[in-house]
Amino acid sequence: MAEKILVASGKGGVGKTSVTVGLCKALHKCGKKVLIIDCDMLRSVDLLTGVTEKLLYDWGDVVLGRCEPCQAVYASADVDVMTCPFSYEGIDGGKMKNLVALFDEQYDYIFLDAPAGIGKGFELALSGADRALVVSTADLVCVRSACRAADVIFASGMSDVRLIINRVMKKDIKKGRLLNVDSVIDSTQVQLIGVIPEDKAIRLGSMGKNIYRTGQDSYIPFTNIAARVRGEYIDLAL
Repeated sequence: MAEKILVASGKGGVGKTSVTVGLCKALHKCGKKVLIIDCDMLRSVDLLTGVTEKLLYDWGDVVLGRCEPCQAVYASADVDVMTCPFSYEGIDGGKMKNLVALFDEQYDYIFLDAPAGIGKGFELALSGADRALVVSTADLVCVRSACRAADVIFASGMSDVRLIINRVMKKDIKKGRLLNVDSVIDSTQVQLIGVIPEDKAIRLGSMGKNIYRTGQDSYIPFTNIAARVRGEYIDLAL
């Protein structure tokens, strides 16, 4: 059975989808078969994985019976992708859970990339997952938003929730412009699974640059987080 992982953030602009794609690429490199289900109507996973030109159906078409499940899955070089419909009308948590179950035996990991905030798209993604990763940057606004998202996840009964702190700039932390890692953990009350440094290559992902490539500042952090997701012990030393 696939492990089903929600990736959420309270606020936009923290690099949540880039983290999702980078992490999934790292898991693929470990020999894992990975599906990303984009649950954000703004739809960016296809851009970051290079499958945009292939798109014909989305997962809403599957849920509403307009196509076969396999017709809405698009293969990139390393991960498979299902893109989000432009409306959630007619779709509820039960249907989302059933959709994810269709692919349970085909993948090792299914990632549900939630939209920012805690609206319906977030709720749908949460309904299909059994673990969660909350992504935040180290500023007060994003940390408060991440804390709220984490509270909703915990309230749903999910206990396996981990924190990824993205776009970390050590110089700004030292100068007090950003919160330090301990402060982010204390504020969100979520156990840390990894820290990803600011990396220009990630920000250029939407322009076709590979998000996960040897030599990038984020390569080893992505690799380490992927190992921790798989249950390996990797030291969290920053």
